[in-house]
Amino acid sequence: MLFSSDRRIGFGSMQLTGPGHWAAPDDPEQAMQVLRDAVDAGVTHIDTADAYGPFTAEKYIRKALRPYPDGLVIATKGGMTRQGPNRWAPCGRPEYLRQCVEMSLRRLQLERIDLYYLHRIDPAVPLEDQLGVLRDMQAEGKIGNIGLSKVTVEQLRTAGALTDIAAVSNKYNLTDQASEDVLQHCETAGITFVPYAPIASGALIKPSALGEVAEDYGAAPAQLALAWLLHRSPVITPIPGTSSSTHLHENLAANQIKLTPEDMAAIELAATTRGQA
Repeated sequence: MLFSSDRRIGFGSMQLTGPGHWAAPDDPEQAMQVLRDAVDAGVTHIDTADAYGPFTAEKYIRKALRPYPDGLVIATKGGMTRQGPNRWAPCGRPEYLRQCVEMSLRRLQLERIDLYYLHRIDPAVPLEDQLGVLRDMQAEGKIGNIGLSKVTVEQLRTAGALTDIAAVSNKYNLTDQASEDVLQHCETAGITFVPYAPIASGALIKPSALGEVAEDYGAAPAQLALAWLLHRSPVITPIPGTSSSTHLHENLAANQIKLTPEDMAAIELAATTRGQA
């Protein structure tokens, strides 16, 4: 496992940008304060990407947190281009990926990126070429571990034959378990599974049947959704994102919630019922 077993909830920085994950947020100082509060609260895993903004989130991480505390893992991603708000396109050309790594190192002011994801596999470029340049940069000491994002089991197996894959970041939460087969593969292979959208992009915090069952545990719906993920598998490391320090501390409190198998089933049933309402 890449991350501490007793502090498995990380922080996703995607929300520290403007609408459509484009440009700067309305209050950059607040965005940076949330990052500081996350580290002060014990978060040891910050997830970001050069495409967030683009470049905005990485810049804030450097400005807010450098010099970085010992034990803080910063994971970033490359291989996506931006054309505007909510617009993304993969680019896996080796020369572009090398540039992505070099520029992330510069923006974050790091000598080595602990965990670097191929943000999306580019179908127009052979996978061995995309992973090959990341493997080369790993050998150069510029990347610690290599990860993949939004992949299938078949892609993960193919990638695993080319290089060691340390982490996978796929969408996974109470109401979207389409990546269950990928999670199971990660469990078998000892790969860290980092679910993005762990509270369904905020859908699980709205008044709902999940909200009602959360009251039984004295928890907020988001806390229950995160606790469910933590209990679902020991390889799961959620990265909820927020631009609010209050919500940040609420999310981190999910580390303290203990669930039985019966609790897990009841929570999943509540979320499913909510989704069908």
